[in-house]
Amino acid sequence: MLERHYRELLNFIARAVNSRKAAADLTQESYARVLAAQQSGRPVRNPCALLYRTARNLVVDRYRRAEVRAAAGMGASLDDRELGLEDLPGPPSRQPDAIVAERENLAAVTAVIEQLPPRCREAFILYKFDGLSYAEIAARMQISPRTVEMQLRIAMQACWQCLQEREGAEARPAPARGRKKRPAP
Repeated sequence: MLERHYRELLNFIARAVNSRKAAADLTQESYARVLAAQQSGRPVRNPCALLYRTARNLVVDRYRRAEVRAAAGMGASLDDRELGLEDLPGPPSRQPDAIVAERENLAAVTAVIEQLPPRCREAFILYKFDGLSYAEIAARMQISPRTVEMQLRIAMQACWQCLQEREGAEARPAPARGRKKRPAP
């Protein structure tokens, strides 16, 4: 969870407190509290949501402490309503409808990948998931790099078409490769 959400949460908090150092401290505290909640034995259904809620609450607490200090003559006054912290949403990628859409898109693209011809699927997986270069894939599969390029183009086109159909738009055409033909005189 830490690696996946740290930078996103840090940016979320930094926008609210206008300080990277304070945001880093609040991010760390948020993770510590969520970890403590998970280790306490209480079931946590959505750790990411708890993490963002905890972070938001820590930001609110920080501003409230600043307001108390200001009232005691120790700093500037801050008002939660002015800052709009109660209405501060999480990042769009963590909204429930976005999460559902991402999962549905992932399932659809996975199904498309599974339906690719075996050699095409193998080249795609070696490239996208194993991070191999065209030359490495060609050597492993004992085909030419040009064939690897062709297989990857087929796989990517199928994935793009799937996503475009899910969005209700026409499929994006594959980028043109090679020389352009001149129009006939």
